[in-house]
Amino acid sequence: MKFSFFKWLSSDIAIDLGTANTLIYVRGEGIVVNEPSIVAKSTINNKVIAVGDDAKEMMGRTHPNIEVVRPMKDGVIANFEMTDAMLQGFIKKINISRFARPRIVICVPSGITEVEKRAVKESGERANAREIYLIEEPVAAAVGIGIDISKPVGNMIVDIGGGTTEIAIIALNGVVTKESLRVAGDEMNEAIIQYFRKEHNLLIGERTAEQIKLNIGSATKVEDKTMSVKGRNFVVGIPRTIDVTSEQIRECLRETVDVMISGIKRTLENTPPELSSDILDRGIILTGGGALLKGLDERIRLETELPVHVAEEPLLSVAMGTGKVLEDVGKYREILM
Repeated sequence: MKFSFFKWLSSDIAIDLGTANTLIYVRGEGIVVNEPSIVAKSTINNKVIAVGDDAKEMMGRTHPNIEVVRPMKDGVIANFEMTDAMLQGFIKKINISRFARPRIVICVPSGITEVEKRAVKESGERANAREIYLIEEPVAAAVGIGIDISKPVGNMIVDIGGGTTEIAIIALNGVVTKESLRVAGDEMNEAIIQYFRKEHNLLIGERTAEQIKLNIGSATKVEDKTMSVKGRNFVVGIPRTIDVTSEQIRECLRETVDVMISGIKRTLENTPPELSSDILDRGIILTGGGALLKGLDERIRLETELPVHVAEEPLLSVAMGTGKVLEDVGKYREILM
């Protein structure tokens, strides 16, 4: 009983504060929260009604007194007040005492500005943290998939999240060269939404676009599939169902995928020759939810002529890496920001 009370009072946490999903790792327990970075609030008094999965269920289904917002944009805080509310909501779910002073490790994009860093730290401070550390997403992903980044060997990580695509060459506990693209999973969803609007006069929501991407989206030609999509025809204002093919969706995702591949090529061009030879042997490792897009690894392989591997659990790589750093801050202090 004494042990559990102490744990309740002092649990350290690691946070993968993502544009699409927030994951929280509690020291000694592992990942205990994996929910969408979404908040539902009252438009009357600004009071938070729900966060995470509960808020996502309300998307596109609310009345004027309730607004559903995504407080993260491009991997960083866009709405400070709602981000604080979301974090507090998630922390309540893991049952940490409001008197606790946890040590917090927070994952951030490698292209984050000083102003954005301060915003993330201030959000952690409002969660009553006694110490706050920041770690770059591709570094956390590399640790999470079990790479020993302390060795003088080049590793190329491409972490495709909701708001950003993080590309980095890592060696000797540091980022040798990197590129942070504010183009990722959300851009793919938006491309699908715009396709239906322009080509079919059909209005669909984010959730529907996400389902289309998961079900029939791809980066190269794979198995041909057809999907029925429901939405509202904005010309006549009546609900309609339209059948679309995987080829049509692949074409509307082409531009976003091309931007990612261009970023990968630029990073490779800026890589020192000795590390380039390592990448030729070890290949490119894809993590993040975007790594699950069908055929993306094959498309990158064709474009770069390098081996491409998808991490075993791409959605959890960053959170697991941030958690490993939390478990042994002393060992990883050199890679913390």
